[in-house]
Amino acid sequence: MGRLHPFSILALGGSSTCSTVSINHRLFPPNPNYLSSSTPLSLSLIATRFSLSPVSAMDKQDDQDYALHSNLLQEFTAISTIDKAWLFNSHTGSASQAMFCVSQPNLLANKRKKSLVSATLLRQNDASLAFHWAPFPIEMCGVSAMLPSPSGSKLLIVRNPDTEGPCRFEIWTSSQLHKEFHIPQSNHGSVYTDEWFEGISWNSNETCVAYVAEEPSPAKPTFNDLGGYKKGGSPDKDCGTWKGQGEWEEDWGETYAGKRQPALFVIDIASGEVQAVKGIDKSLSVGQVVWAPPSTEGSKQYLVFVGWSFETRKFGIKYCYNRPCALYAVKAPPYDSKADEAEIHSTEDVHAVNLTQTISSAFFPRFSPDGKFLVFVSARSSVDSGAHSATDSLHRIDWPKDTKLYQSSKIHEVIPVVLSAEDGRFPGLYCSTVLNEPWLSDGHTLVIASIWHSSQVLLSVNVLSGEILRITPADSNFSWSLLTLDGDKILAVSSSPVDVPQIKYGAIVEKAANSKEWSWSNVSNPIFKCSDKVKSLISSLTFSVLKISVKDVSESLTKGASQPYEAIFVSSKTKKSDACDPLIVILHGGPHSVSLSSFSKPLAYLSSLGYSLLIVNYRGSLGFGEEALQSLPGKVGSQDVNDVLTAIDHVIKLGLASPSKIAVLGGSHGGFLTTHLIGQAPEKFVAAAARNPVCNLALMVGTTDIPDWCYVETYGTKGREKFTEAPSAEDLTLFYGKSPIAHLSKVKTPTLFLLGAQDLRVPISTGLQYARALREKGVQVKVIVFPNDVHGMDRPQSDFESYLNIATWFNKYCK
Repeated sequence: MGRLHPFSILALGGSSTCSTVSINHRLFPPNPNYLSSSTPLSLSLIATRFSLSPVSAMDKQDDQDYALHSNLLQEFTAISTIDKAWLFNSHTGSASQAMFCVSQPNLLANKRKKSLVSATLLRQNDASLAFHWAPFPIEMCGVSAMLPSPSGSKLLIVRNPDTEGPCRFEIWTSSQLHKEFHIPQSNHGSVYTDEWFEGISWNSNETCVAYVAEEPSPAKPTFNDLGGYKKGGSPDKDCGTWKGQGEWEEDWGETYAGKRQPALFVIDIASGEVQAVKGIDKSLSVGQVVWAPPSTEGSKQYLVFVGWSFETRKFGIKYCYNRPCALYAVKAPPYDSKADEAEIHSTEDVHAVNLTQTISSAFFPRFSPDGKFLVFVSARSSVDSGAHSATDSLHRIDWPKDTKLYQSSKIHEVIPVVLSAEDGRFPGLYCSTVLNEPWLSDGHTLVIASIWHSSQVLLSVNVLSGEILRITPADSNFSWSLLTLDGDKILAVSSSPVDVPQIKYGAIVEKAANSKEWSWSNVSNPIFKCSDKVKSLISSLTFSVLKISVKDVSESLTKGASQPYEAIFVSSKTKKSDACDPLIVILHGGPHSVSLSSFSKPLAYLSSLGYSLLIVNYRGSLGFGEEALQSLPGKVGSQDVNDVLTAIDHVIKLGLASPSKIAVLGGSHGGFLTTHLIGQAPEKFVAAAARNPVCNLALMVGTTDIPDWCYVETYGTKGREKFTEAPSAEDLTLFYGKSPIAHLSKVKTPTLFLLGAQDLRVPISTGLQYARALREKGVQVKVIVFPNDVHGMDRPQSDFESYLNIATWFNKYCK
């Protein structure tokens, strides 16, 4: 189910069971040795370390390796990433202003430090472009979200509270803070800024902002000091009373624990008045709101949003595209009069209208610049099959001129689901985000990033004709992410496993015979600077994308499932002997995710220590067509395991790896494969490391936020019909048989476990059960538990200590 963040490689996670490695819950109490986020970083343990051996302290070799490798890892960690970017055109046309939101891990604070970096774009007479960067970035302390207005004349800053205080909304102009509003918890809780429910949108005349925030806290019962119930509660802080808990409420699982229902609000930026949007059913969780084109009917304005409905239970939604959702339209405040507000409550016509009733999934709504049509992405293949992520489709609705909203609006298919693509042809749409303003100047061509086999590319899509063009170089295996558009120009970022990200500026150039193509130039910038040592180390590396033929093709396989899959191979190009470097096999999670050919700081770090990497995109990965993806559900633990073993044998046969020096690393479903491999091929691996691994489906199914994942990946599509039931004895037997724990008796590989104690996706119990059982067998095991981490374990200190320990573990057994 996983989609990609720019400059990320979902090498250790992704999808429904995801742990993201940037390039793009609660069983253990705090240990007294755990260092808090305010404790200075040292080479002592940053997280609680459970060594499942009689040794109570770090051994001498670990201590030496920590000292040797921690400084280098910090140099890789320090490389910044661009989260978002905006361009503002001047009235003269000769210059533009660019603004980049940049983040960098702060290990001491255990947070990501965010800053603004600005630049002036000067257009020369020869059509060339020069970027003049501001001398210093500006840190954004406490900023939760920011969004420029359509004209670029105002900037909205949102600051969510750390406690129960008010949200702060700030409106900035070019020279000063223009307005500031404090919105109390009685109106709503924190604004959603998670890139899924998140929705913040200016209206066209820049008088109002629509946004998604937690609905207000429900009233809780109040009791007095004698234990008596106080009817109606008490609004004041009476020291003689105390609040009860009230009824427990469902949340949306992993990373949403404790967050209240997302609801829709509008703020008037002149008065600061906040109104909840009326007419939305309470069963809907809302997100991704945008303003519809201005109405011709006086002051009426409409909002379009994505709604996720639920009945008896909310399942985990993070990375889960198989949750049914639809586009809705609703009248926006301000409500003009008491009569108008009464109409909201009494007339069905003013309630939110479902615009996409005929399709099971619709998200990322975007209006064309002229307001004539609305486009959206659909994950209907995921919803209909039960896979947590699958091949997308793109659709268009023609927006009514009279603004009368119809549930029967015709939905035009722009990009269909691609079942199987011939070599070199478009493999289907795999889209993790869409720019707020994705349009070229013709108003009907949008630019979008999509996965194409093991790379992410940029596409232009004519949403009227359906024409799709790959606009990034077809002869390159680099991965690209989209930053922003500048008219018919594009700002993007390109990188590879051995190339630090580089800002690119793209423009259409005329060619012979009236043809056109995209030309890309490098933009010199201060954002992606790295140390000379890091530059030297990665300059000695090379990478290639290998095609791996499917072993044992049978008539039962579809055409797409029979086609080759891929693996990214990274190695040294300056070897001074014929001996192969030790090989680390890297396995992404999901399983319906992908490892991209983009820059990964932790994987580049491992490469720089003298390891080759084999990053396998086994069948079931995104980017290879729907038939290949759907070949895996029902066959996990066998087909995916065999694909990985075939890829390993392939590089050994090519002479790129030694069969005696192979380690394996994966997280989530990648950890499922890691622990399967050391059980099914116990002689093949000298070391293993697993981050939040799925080790026992029979144990996981009763505690995970995505029990449907266990059923669908075990049974195939028919598992969709079973997951709402309590598992039967037959189910539990099959779950156990599909799990790595069924092969535990054969394991002899020294294994490192990295576990997040707050993980709702793959609860910590499954990893600990497996690790403890290995210990009883006498296998070398080390377990590190991060008490405050969820499934991704991507907090700076946790990510840092994870990879430092992975490096020292592999050095101990592979070299």
